[in-house]
Amino acid sequence: MLNPSAPRAAPSDNHLLIQTLSPAQRAPLLALTRRIADSGCNLADARVSTIGSDTSVMLLASGAWDAVAKLETALGKFARDEDVQLIHYRTTPREPAAHLLPYLVEVIAADRPGILVKIVEFFSRRDISTEQLTSMRYQAMQTGADMFQAQITIGIPSETHIAALRDDFLELCDGLNLDAIMDPVKF
Repeated sequence: MLNPSAPRAAPSDNHLLIQTLSPAQRAPLLALTRRIADSGCNLADARVSTIGSDTSVMLLASGAWDAVAKLETALGKFARDEDVQLIHYRTTPREPAAHLLPYLVEVIAADRPGILVKIVEFFSRRDISTEQLTSMRYQAMQTGADMFQAQITIGIPSETHIAALRDDFLELCDGLNLDAIMDPVKF
């Protein structure tokens, strides 16, 4: 028998992480968002990225347990019928990280192997989390030189001395001949 005084889970306490990989021309974003809505779930977060000739769709759906179960069934059928690489699993919402300060790091340089490794390693050694990362290679329009660009949102622990961190990071970038900035996220 249920205890009426026990705290009840909120209707959106159930989360389902969904990820697909597909050729860009067959990206299933519309079909997936429609199934999320049809199941009675909400779309809590979405990331879509085309890399090469393929598209990655990552969605976080939330809802009551029965709506999430209905969505899981619909996704199984969708993956079979549409021949899409799809994975999904239940997860929990991310805990707020009020002790982390969001900063944006931007790096541009002549492309060469290992740049991103050195940048990620620099922050990892200091227990600074990588929240989002986008990087790409391209050819400079003016010269045709192979270039590297990265935008990284990091979470810096609030007890970190920002000026010292920035100095150390810019020193690393100077040593690697990278043009870089590190500024607070302003939104």
